[in-house]
Parts: sequence; C-alpha cells; structure tokens
Amino acid sequence: MAEESEQVSAVFDASALLAVMLGEPGSEIVLAEIRRGLVSTVNVVEVIQRMADHGIDSKETLKQLSRLEIEIVPFDLDQAAVVASLRPATRHKGVSLADRACLALGIDRGLPVFTTDRIWTELALPLDIRLIR
Repeated sequence: MAEESEQVSAVFDASALLAVMLGEPGSEIVLAEIRRGLVSTVNVVEVIQRMADHGIDSKETLKQLSRLEIEIVPFDLDQAAVVASLRPATRHKGVSLADRACLALGIDRGLPVFTTDRIWTELALPLDIRLIR
C-alpha cells in the first residue's frame, strides 16, 4: 500500500526561505514545516536575487531550494487578480508586489504564511501570519 502524502501545511515568503538558506535566526521554525509547504514563483525570484547579493549564483540557489523539498507554485492569472485586489489593503504599509503574491497564495489555499515581515501582522487580511523571529 502506498504511503499517503502529508497535507500541505503553510506558505513561505522569501524571507523565511532565506533564513534557512543563510542560516539565520528563525530557520528552525521554517525547517519544521517546509517539506509540506508552498512558495510562489514570484518569491523564488526574490530568493534568487538575494542569494546573488551574497555571491551565490542562481543555479546553486535553485539546487538549494530543491533540497528543501518545498512545492513551488507557478504564478497564474487567478493569483494575479488576487494580488491586485490586495493592493488597497496593503499599500499604506508598503507591501510589495512579491509580498502580495505570497499573501495571495496563503489566502487562496487557506494556509498560514511564514515570514519575518512584522508589518504583515498589522494588515487586516483573512490570513494567519506567523513570524519566524
């Protein structure tokens, strides 16, 4: 009998993934959930860019991401509409398009979102925001 796969548990933003990849505080919280998690391709762009700032090329970054066994969710038109709809509720807090992509994925899937962005806890969104530090 095939083993039943575990249910997806959470969405992770770039800051949460970077905490793991760069050995930063909070990484242990992410590691406890990541193999059952999701990340938007938009946030993968952020991870690649930030890792490049640390001298790590995109191929190596993608290898590291694959080792984390996180599901990478392609950004589609439905998510684009949700991201756009979030702008009025988040603009006053300076929430970026990439941040809204992460939030939209969490809202769409009904999952908590792990981040280091404290400002997200001040947003009036139907979402469980979990700070990793």
